[in-house]
Amino acid sequence: MRIDMRRDLTAALKNRDKTAAAALRSALAAVENAEASDADLPAAADSEHVAGGAVGVGAAEAERRVLSEGDVRAIVAREADERSVSAQEYERLGRADAAERLRAEAEVLGRYLGPDR
Repeated sequence: MRIDMRRDLTAALKNRDKTAAAALRSALAAVENAEASDADLPAAADSEHVAGGAVGVGAAEAERRVLSEGDVRAIVAREADERSVSAQEYERLGRADAAERLRAEAEVLGRYLGPDR
């Protein structure tokens, strides 16, 4: 799914499809954020250069999480759902233009989830 989304983001950028590009960028960023590790990095208590800085080559690097296809799918579904809920709120507040944009973004993301979403 992620490969398809990246490919489609490139196509959306080339075609100047702002709606698809915004939705895909946001969803891909959410996936990448979910991969970030929560691991505590070793800190140097006595570093004279940076307070709390890590010491040694590679000391500040941490393993990233590996997400399953189901994890990626759940993140994309959550992104689409958030847009739908926000669109309803914008509609309630009389912001039909913003609501329509969010609905269009949710529709773009929904294509990756299939009919059983």
